Amino acid sequence: MIRFPWSKERSRVPEWLHVRNETRGTTLAERADIADSPASRRHGLLGRKVLDEGEGLWIVPCQAVHCWGMQFAIDVIYLDRKRRVRKVTPNLKPWRVSLSLTSNSVLELPVGTIERTGTRRGDQLRFDFLGRPKLE
Repeated sequence: MIRFPWSKERSRVPEWLHVRNETRGTTLAERADIADSPASRRHGLLGRKVLDEGEGLWIVPCQAVHCWGMQFAIDVIYLDRKRRVRKVTPNLKPWRVSLSLTSNSVLELPVGTIERTGTRRGDQLRFDFLGRPKLE
């Protein structure tokens, strides 16, 4: 963690994740960001115009997401603490809400990822840390 003197909240250099569905043998995200602070969870994907194929956002902890103010639809996968799929919500459109009170985290992905990978409730996901992105 890096603490900036002007910030009340601790900041960290972001890391990327590779997310794989071990049950189906498919890749869900080649580069997923992590939202694990109150500020990053609140911000989520807001302000983005698109979520490209292979990208994603893992929000932890999280039991519900909203798409208020979003400009595009997303696929949402709810996970338990062991990263097993609890619920899938494909094609969540802007200005909608989705929740799963039995979940611990959420993976937000481009629309079509759930269908393309065949991800279903009960599937086991694996998260591999890829390190920090290169800053330009």
